[in-house]
Amino acid sequence: MSTPTADIIDLLAGIRPGDGLDAVRSRRPQARENAQRSFEALLEPAAPGGFPLAERYAVALFVSRLHGFDTATAFYRDLLGDEAAELVPGVTEAAAASAAAGPFGRYREPDLASESTDGPRGVPASRGTAGLGIRLSAALAHAHLLVVRPREARPEDLGRLVDAGWDADAIVSLSQLVAFLTFQLRLAWGLRMLAAASVPVGANASHSLAHASTTEGV
Repeated sequence: MSTPTADIIDLLAGIRPGDGLDAVRSRRPQARENAQRSFEALLEPAAPGGFPLAERYAVALFVSRLHGFDTATAFYRDLLGDEAAELVPGVTEAAAASAAAGPFGRYREPDLASESTDGPRGVPASRGTAGLGIRLSAALAHAHLLVVRPREARPEDLGRLVDAGWDADAIVSLSQLVAFLTFQLRLAWGLRMLAAASVPVGANASHSLAHASTTEGV
């Protein structure tokens, strides 16, 4: 298990001490700390229990690749490589095969039916994914559902995880992990875009980012 000391969102966003965006995030120190603690609790727990570190890093690599975030993909690929290098090719191939610009899915509400869209379903089986095993493959399929087709998540989807060997505690942790990763990656990407724009962070942008940071953590 790695022991990161840097703030992971800052690392993924390319924020250095003293940057303007560093000052913005510093306005909500507790929220910033909570996001870091969430990373540690969900990806670097001292006692992983029924959700081993290798599976956590595999899910993180998969979700990062689904989001098309190259910096995060490289970061989580390194973590998985240190823990279980043999899983990296299969997870990478599974994510590449199922990546899409979603979210997709059909709304159950009649008034929203016209806004339904269709797209990839699940994680296509391939030579690379065959070596991931039933349990991890089910976790990646569930992560894909939550990221790409969240409108269609149903109770029976949890049953598929149970059938693949996931217990209740591990399923909760898996769902928490995917939710946290989605938040972490989108915040880090947004911060990167602000930095790349080379526009001074004014009062309005500072207020918006500071407000957004209050949701950091799970």
